[in-house]
Amino acid sequence: MKLLLLALLLVCFSPKSGAATPNIILFVTDDQSPIAGCYGHTDIKTPHLDRLAAEGTRFTHAFATTASCSASRSVILSGLHNHRNGQYGHTHAFHKFASFPAVAAVSLPLQMKQAGYRTAQIGKYHVAPVSVFEFEKRLAGNARNARSMAESCRDLFQENSDQPFFLYFCTSDPHRGGGVDKTSPLELKPDLFGNKPERKAHQGIEEVFYEPSKVKVPDFLPDTPECRAEIAQYHQSCSRIDQGLGHLVSLLKETGQWDNTVLIYTADHGMAFPGGKTTVYEAGLRVPFIVRHPEAKKRGVVNNAMISHVDITPSILDLAKAYDPERRAPLKLINVAKVPSGENGGKPAKAYHGRSWVPILEETSPKGWNEIGASHTFHEIQMYYPMRVVRDRKYKLIWNIAWRQPYPFASDLWRASTWQAQFAKGAEAPYGKRTVDSYINRPQFELYDISSDPSEARNLAEDPAFATVLTHYQSKLKTMQKRTEDPWIMKWRYE
Repeated sequence: MKLLLLALLLVCFSPKSGAATPNIILFVTDDQSPIAGCYGHTDIKTPHLDRLAAEGTRFTHAFATTASCSASRSVILSGLHNHRNGQYGHTHAFHKFASFPAVAAVSLPLQMKQAGYRTAQIGKYHVAPVSVFEFEKRLAGNARNARSMAESCRDLFQENSDQPFFLYFCTSDPHRGGGVDKTSPLELKPDLFGNKPERKAHQGIEEVFYEPSKVKVPDFLPDTPECRAEIAQYHQSCSRIDQGLGHLVSLLKETGQWDNTVLIYTADHGMAFPGGKTTVYEAGLRVPFIVRHPEAKKRGVVNNAMISHVDITPSILDLAKAYDPERRAPLKLINVAKVPSGENGGKPAKAYHGRSWVPILEETSPKGWNEIGASHTFHEIQMYYPMRVVRDRKYKLIWNIAWRQPYPFASDLWRASTWQAQFAKGAEAPYGKRTVDSYINRPQFELYDISSDPSEARNLAEDPAFATVLTHYQSKLKTMQKRTEDPWIMKWRYE
């Protein structure tokens, strides 16, 4: 009798049992900073995200590890920094970067399938190869309309299955695109950020329009008419995402899935403005991060743990009961087929660079979460500018490895009216807390007292008074690079 009872318990709490594990949705937006009502911004309307934060945990110190689309998504889906997984930059067209085949051993979608989940993906994918990041289902949906994307998930939510689902839901908003606003009175027209021209609406969306004069300009940007016009378009795109989030939640409730679904909301990196996207400055790395767990006893938790995108995969596997916290690894590695002779398959991946934040979801100031690392190498193929970062609550060190060359621009950021308006004024024109010239030409090291200088305006690296601090944080950076097997660590020896 005892043996029979034990067997029944093992079945009920097996990782492959839908009764024991929740559905999980990972909602990832494209180029969104933590600018929302729940993050203290009153100039933008995000009621559904605010409600999600009120029902879950809002992380105040969440970071991407690289502010580049493909590279960041490879980190989200592998738990490995992109310098380790091989996705150094964009994957589409001639950029051609892809993760190593060996990364499949720890891949999030493959691990979730192994854990007994139905896996589905909708919207922006932007990683490679499919063999490493393969989902069982690819749902059709307009990535510029999160509401229609949500509707496309209805059948998944209604499937009669004893397996839980894992849904990777990725918008293309608020990425730049769709042309410029030709109705703008400005000579340099603002990008539409996916909004319809002439103030038209996406299907099913009640567009929220913003007046440029009323938006708040972040410290890293210039307070100019051109910048304000682009922020207004950016805000509109974010509000459209918010309506999609609201519809997604409504569908989960309608189909009876809400009370058994963990919803995680974040972005691949910060907003697509020079000084944000493609940089390792705060505006590039800081992201919104909200987790709503149906079984959490506490609601509206504000958590100041420093987490990053390398923590997403281990955390989701922890929710799926497929994670070993002691080894920071999946319970079982995926069996990766032998890589053909002559092909670089990458080193075997056995553990994650991050760890699970599930045990701290209901805490406000958990111990031991006080440092993150960041690693950027490429965006577009033309943009080789490797940067490595270590940041804690006091200081932030940036190592610009290719510092002798001018900082390379992403094509859409270079032509942005926000940048061009200041660039035309000359090298000493202000750009946020910097100048145009200091943004383009950067020193080898940037050291900031991030606790008192969150705008990263005063570089302490060349100040003799901070020589000891600089050396200490260089040592911390080397430790991070060694631990995460960063090939660029060799640059310390000969450059």
